[in-house]
Amino acid sequence: MPLFGTDGVRGVVNDTLTVALATRLARTVGSRLGPGARVVVGRDTRVSGPLLEAASMAGLLEVGVQAVSVGVVPTPAVAFLVPALGADAGLVISASHNAPEYNGLKWLARDGRKFSEEEEAAVASAYDEDRPDRVPPAQIGSVNRWPEAVEQYQSYLVSVFAGQIPPLNVVVDLGHGAASRTVVSVLERLGCRVSVLFGEPHGHLINVGCGATHPEQVADAVRRGGFDVGLTFDGDADRVMAADADGHILNGDAILLVLARALAAQNRLAGRRVIATVMSNLGLERALHADGIALERTQVGDRYVAARMVETGSTLGGEQSGHVILSDWSVTGDGLLTALALLREMHRTGEPLAHLTTGFVTYPQVLTNVKLGQIPAEWDENPAVIEALNLARQALGEEGRVVVRPSGTEPLLRIMLEGRDEGQIHEWADRLAAVVQEALGSATAPSESAR
Repeated sequence: MPLFGTDGVRGVVNDTLTVALATRLARTVGSRLGPGARVVVGRDTRVSGPLLEAASMAGLLEVGVQAVSVGVVPTPAVAFLVPALGADAGLVISASHNAPEYNGLKWLARDGRKFSEEEEAAVASAYDEDRPDRVPPAQIGSVNRWPEAVEQYQSYLVSVFAGQIPPLNVVVDLGHGAASRTVVSVLERLGCRVSVLFGEPHGHLINVGCGATHPEQVADAVRRGGFDVGLTFDGDADRVMAADADGHILNGDAILLVLARALAAQNRLAGRRVIATVMSNLGLERALHADGIALERTQVGDRYVAARMVETGSTLGGEQSGHVILSDWSVTGDGLLTALALLREMHRTGEPLAHLTTGFVTYPQVLTNVKLGQIPAEWDENPAVIEALNLARQALGEEGRVVVRPSGTEPLLRIMLEGRDEGQIHEWADRLAAVVQEALGSATAPSESAR
């Protein structure tokens, strides 16, 4: 597997992600930055966070780089703080929505954006050579611990939305993650009444049965407690899902629709265009089209959405998983910023959240993972696979889609089908999985439906 995946370096701690790897990677990046450079380091609540933070900072200090440790903070807070503090780079130690035994190393450039693929390739090459520019003892870097720096990020969000958030009764699921540092404080300062689920920063429980990958928790809380809205965040708080007052879940697609309409109404949706990935539902594309808004798709990964937004000058993009980028205010996905933008639209229109998704009909989706010993480099050139994909696309026609892609973190081929006829897409999902299994010598996992 390559060093960098779709979202930095990620793995099981003390297995595929070790102290030695973290130290060597930080040393490599630090050597490229040069002595005297400053790196902002933040992490989520995982038990392994302090271990990997210490290892990474050791690598930075070894080559003369200064580390600014801001403690437990959301990923978007580090993305904000890097340029705000005039730092040269940032490091977020988090595995986002993954289980507690995982962790990750996400490196950010001086503008707060994730390292480009070109930069990651250069770092990976230097990592393999492992020829760091170690400095003399007198020039070893130092650590400045500044956990209060997160207040700058919170104050920024409050300043953007001051006077624009209604006094709502909100329930939040913090997923035992980094959102515990920011969400309640910001919402309360903006006038909301906040109730909390899974708010303790228990790293051994991060994302376990809670957070953005389990939005049913907050949806159920909304129904039982009579809240105006529910919000649920993943471990590093760069994604959010919502629930309306009836307990209906709004995923990233529904949120993109609400915000696209909001920005278009205010003439702030550049090019009347939204950037999403191939996984976004066809229902989103149709609903946007009805409003005269185009949907452009990229490959899976918020880095590709962000890059295309820069290329096209777009102001809104995101993923079905809840990563949403509002480029007028942030260079990266930010769960809390996105949530505040939703609440502001409720205030602007005077409408409950349920009314803001009118006309959005989600097409049934089926997701199937096909496990491989390894992914063949030319899997998509296999004649049997090509024939099966062509037949599936012909069968679904314009009312359906088929997407097959390799996982960026596991030896899996992911098959997604959507269309109006749920029985038909299940049938074709099973047929495609069987073809891939026979053609590429794999064993398939059970399919999962997503609606």
